[in-house]
Amino acid sequence: MDGRRARRRKRQRQRQQQQPGPSPPTELTTLGRREIAVEERPLKTTCHTSVPTSPALCEPHVWQDLMDSLLHQIITFLSSFQDLVAFSGTCYSWRTALSSFPSTYTFTFPPLHLKPDIPDIHTYSRNFKYSLLSCRKWKLGDPSKRNISLCCSAPQNTPNRMRYLGCSYGYLIFSYRKNCLLVDVYNGTKMKPPILQFLSNKDIYYGILTAPLNSPNSHLLLCSKSSIFFWQVGTNSWSEHPFCGDRILQIVLFKGEMFAMDFHHRLHTVRFAPQFSMQELGVLWAEEMLVGVHFKPWLVICGDMLLMLDLSVGTHQLHGFAGTFQVFRLDFSAETAKWMKMAKMENQALFVSFDRRNPTFSCMRPERWGGKSNYIYVAKPSDDSDEPWTAVELGQPVPSTTDFVPNHHTILRREPNGHCNQLEHLWVLRSSTYGVGQ
Repeated sequence: MDGRRARRRKRQRQRQQQQPGPSPPTELTTLGRREIAVEERPLKTTCHTSVPTSPALCEPHVWQDLMDSLLHQIITFLSSFQDLVAFSGTCYSWRTALSSFPSTYTFTFPPLHLKPDIPDIHTYSRNFKYSLLSCRKWKLGDPSKRNISLCCSAPQNTPNRMRYLGCSYGYLIFSYRKNCLLVDVYNGTKMKPPILQFLSNKDIYYGILTAPLNSPNSHLLLCSKSSIFFWQVGTNSWSEHPFCGDRILQIVLFKGEMFAMDFHHRLHTVRFAPQFSMQELGVLWAEEMLVGVHFKPWLVICGDMLLMLDLSVGTHQLHGFAGTFQVFRLDFSAETAKWMKMAKMENQALFVSFDRRNPTFSCMRPERWGGKSNYIYVAKPSDDSDEPWTAVELGQPVPSTTDFVPNHHTILRREPNGHCNQLEHLWVLRSSTYGVGQ
């Protein structure tokens, strides 16, 4: 018995001698040991971050639960359209935050440039009112990513003869007789509203959406010489509102209100509830707006400002058609609203196209993507440049080669109100860019 006990004690002493001694003192803090544990334990969710993170911060619900105010700050740092697409594709809560962003027009990246395959002038002269939509193609270019472009085309099995009515919330709007068609500029998908059952629809010249198609309050407006047609997206019928005013040049939505500018540059407010009404807004003009010759202006939403971009040509410059861009801000502070001239746009750039029915945009801090502040970017290229658009500094002479004044070629495809019957160069944002809250 004593022998067995002695042997047992001997084996225990041998095992103790084989075990390593106590670990030397370490200078790692509790946080440091936690970081080591994270590295050794595989995670189910990968966090793309350059700073040490704990498992709690890598859980998906943490990213989804970020406050909208923080996500809005992230949006202001995006520098390209591709960044925005990646942001909106992260998760549902991030897309929702994008929809509540104060204004789509205050992004710090430029819109996409749409370049259509415009047919030759002989095609215009034979049938200048309609476009062969089924074979139309266009290219989308990104000013912030000049090496990236996307070729798009109209959907198959669409009516050949379609008249262009405008672009709104990422959709091209066409009509032919009683048919209307919405085409997504980014992927070419189409939406076909109900057939128009009105005799006067042949005079339709303008179409616009009041909100994104995925919004519960989205409506399609069609303007004709004698009526405004109104369709709530998702319903099966149109409503008609008689309209006997001057032709509408452009419609914009500003701070929840709809503003329309007519052919004589008068500003109106448009309401559809509780019933349709269109009321002229009394506005005083700045002195600079009364001098020289002025071509049809553009309305531009720039953050919390409603701007009017004007191309002014002095009487002594008429033969050369050289002019300058001027920008006016609508001042609502006085009892009577007034257009006030802005000498400079500071850190803003504006994006416009010849056809006033197309969307206009503003961009903050354009230097972030290689643009310039206080510049006007016109979608049409100049004749002496390889650039797909024309950039003109505010207040500087507009080059005569930019063809801003319609010549005998463009007159063939334009109506007296300045609207074009064909799809031309324009600026656009992808339809998914606009959230439900816009």
